Amino acid sequence: MSRVKRGVAAHKKHKKLLSQAEGRRASKHKLVRPAREAAMHALRYAYRDRRARKGQFRALWIARINAAARDAGVSYSRLMAALRLAGIDEFVGTLSARERARLTSAMALLAEREEIASRCARPTKPRSRRQKDAA
Repeated sequence: MSRVKRGVAAHKKHKKLLSQAEGRRASKHKLVRPAREAAMHALRYAYRDRRARKGQFRALWIARINAAARDAGVSYSRLMAALRLAGIDEFVGTLSARERARLTSAMALLAEREEIASRCARPTKPRSRRQKDAA
């Protein structure tokens, strides 16, 4: 069996790894082992942050819808509850996109259905016996 020399493949792999680590400081852009560790960490951070970005966008959408709802005098939770009761299962991102396009989407949906507006009102608590006696 003939002898296999692996230097060429190893050099190619190391060059590829070091080219990925360009721009890093200290030994992370010069030496193979620290460069490999830096690349592995970078890939892990990228994977984690791709998922975190989705949550950040959802928070942004909710803030936009809440601002539009507050302008109309309704809280975000009451608006979403009323939409759910009316059978409007609209995705939060879709509502936010409409809002960004200067359409007051949530309020337009509420205006179309008059019965929803009455459900947005805060229910009154029954008075306690002590409050009745004082009045």
